[in-house]
Amino acid sequence: MRVYGDRLSGNCYKIQLLLHHLGTAHEWVDVDILRGDTRTERFLALNANGKIPVLELDDGRVLPESNAILNYLADGTDFLPDDAWARAQVLAWQFFEQYSHEPAVAVARFIVRYQGTPEARREELARCQARAKDALLVMERHLAGHEFFVGGRMTIADFSLYAYTHVAHEGGVTLEAYPAIRAWLDRVAGHPRHSVMAEGGA
Repeated sequence: MRVYGDRLSGNCYKIQLLLHHLGTAHEWVDVDILRGDTRTERFLALNANGKIPVLELDDGRVLPESNAILNYLADGTDFLPDDAWARAQVLAWQFFEQYSHEPAVAVARFIVRYQGTPEARREELARCQARAKDALLVMERHLAGHEFFVGGRMTIADFSLYAYTHVAHEGGVTLEAYPAIRAWLDRVAGHPRHSVMAEGGA
């Protein structure tokens, strides 16, 4: 299988984390989003939405969207529960990540680290930082009573939320007020099969 992704992307980093934990053989095809690689005719033939990551199977089937890829790759493994209720909880946290967490935490980080906080985006940054704190508070309250997000063990829900949370400070969102989140980050990073994000990742 092939994974088309940018090693500087948190959404691609989720896939990297799972593949490293599973030890799954794959080819990584670098796609530079900052250079416009996702807008080329060749890439748009893979994903008309022009976004990464994209998973291409040996038989030619193509799957976009980071959390959909995580669910496909984790099926039948310890990182995705068999129980229907537990699987639904994993999905709930992944929807939370995409709708409440990533649009705030990841966008704030991009504005600060990769755009240098341009004047035209300062108000947007402030809104993202406020929304990020709201999302982190939801996570903090849950993790105050749980080691991981679902079922007392690491699942793809943790991978989905870890990717941008562990670099939230790079968007001006510190984690000092969230001790349960910091302890959870340490648990995820402490796994012997953990894989770090590419240096300078976005």
